[in-house]
Amino acid sequence: MSKHVTHWIGGGAHEGPAERTGDIYDPASGTVTGTVALAGAEEVGLAVATAKAAFPGWRDTSLSRRVQVLFRFRELLRANSDRLAAAVSSEHGKVFSDAQGEVARGLEVVDFACGIPHLLKGGYSENVSTGVDAYSILQPLGVVSGVTPFNFPAMVPMWMFPVAIACGNTFVLKPSEKDPSASLILAELWAEAGLPDGVFNVVHGDRVAVDALLEHPDVAAVSFVGSTPIARYVYRNAAEHGKRVQALGGAKNHMVVLPDADLDLAADSAVSAGFGSAGERCMAISAVAVVDSVADDLLERIRERVSRLRVGPGDDDRSEMGPLVTREHRDKVASYLESGVREGATLAIDGRVHPVLGGKADGFWLGPSVLDHVDPGMSCYREEIFGPVLSVVRVRDYDEAVRLVNGNPYGNGTAIFTNDGGAARRFQNEIEVGMVGINVPIPVPMAYYSFGGWKQSLFGDSHAHGTEGVHFYTRTKAVTARWTDPGQRPEGGVDLGFPTNG
Repeated sequence: MSKHVTHWIGGGAHEGPAERTGDIYDPASGTVTGTVALAGAEEVGLAVATAKAAFPGWRDTSLSRRVQVLFRFRELLRANSDRLAAAVSSEHGKVFSDAQGEVARGLEVVDFACGIPHLLKGGYSENVSTGVDAYSILQPLGVVSGVTPFNFPAMVPMWMFPVAIACGNTFVLKPSEKDPSASLILAELWAEAGLPDGVFNVVHGDRVAVDALLEHPDVAAVSFVGSTPIARYVYRNAAEHGKRVQALGGAKNHMVVLPDADLDLAADSAVSAGFGSAGERCMAISAVAVVDSVADDLLERIRERVSRLRVGPGDDDRSEMGPLVTREHRDKVASYLESGVREGATLAIDGRVHPVLGGKADGFWLGPSVLDHVDPGMSCYREEIFGPVLSVVRVRDYDEAVRLVNGNPYGNGTAIFTNDGGAARRFQNEIEVGMVGINVPIPVPMAYYSFGGWKQSLFGDSHAHGTEGVHFYTRTKAVTARWTDPGQRPEGGVDLGFPTNG
């Protein structure tokens, strides 16, 4: 039966008619499995108004009560994790184990948000002047919104809304219309956990809905994850409308392999980090900068591992990599194989001929692919491919590898593989990238640290989740207080206790 996914506003599914809808696909078969309502300005306005009305009550809810709701949501999320993972796998295409991992990483942010009473503690200084105390408090912003991508429909929203809601804000989520069902499952779990109606809302849609959020005067902040061009657009337009913005953009993550590296570990890491989730993740390794003396050896080890990698539908337990999310995206990713060869690269592994387990011919398939002898001037290197294509760039030495990484306009994640502690320490100091792995290919920080890149991978000042997430979703108020005591009042009037120039 074909499903219809609608908005979630005010604690329940929105029953109003949809003027526009989009198709939902099963990427493994290429068939349409349902439709999703696409919001216009009216639906976005309703969601924002509902969130605004719910804000005063939620803001004034005690920290103890907020944490009780968060803990119930956490336990419900844990109990429903496989259900959520199945929804992700069916609409995105990633294999079930990948989807389970996505939910688990999102759950870690919920765990972090459960500690919000400690995280919201301000500072206090007694007697900063005679009889005067000073302290700071952290207060929520109001209505905040999140615009999230298709590649992690459960995890990326959970980078945002657990922390925002724990801090006392109300939230409007605009997930990707390509795989929308996960967001409604999350909304249902919030309602079951006892979150008041209107604190968490979901509006589906395309650019029309995004622009409505960016321009709405009652939205105080916007969090975004997606491509760099759209991140720049979101940052500029939201800022022009007076909003606080964190816009996480694209990536071109490099894995540097030095001659003394464990090449088996490096090959395993290149395959898992380059082709996991079909390369559709902002922390995927897309360029391997390998010192030329070990490049052939490393490539042969990668080739052997790729030959054993099982590509197939996400609901097949044998599958290790699924299809891409849409036919159009698959075709765009595959076009880099042709342009790479045309520009002088060598197609070392052609994923277009990789066998598929039981997948229907119309699925959005592209197997793991490797372009060797890639030059930084080639389009396959310059552009974010966002698919299972690994570019091998051969370098002379460590210094050339660092120049290559630092010269790239993106600065999201990077990794170095070496057994030289001095080289690793030098790398973490010299590299101009926000997240660094040492013999770890995908250095995604734990939830109590913060996620975010540098350069064109981030627009705004705050990274996601962790303490920077708490900072983003609150504002500081400084209070200076005097409580007079008649028995201690100075003779001759009031002692202000401050210098005459202050």
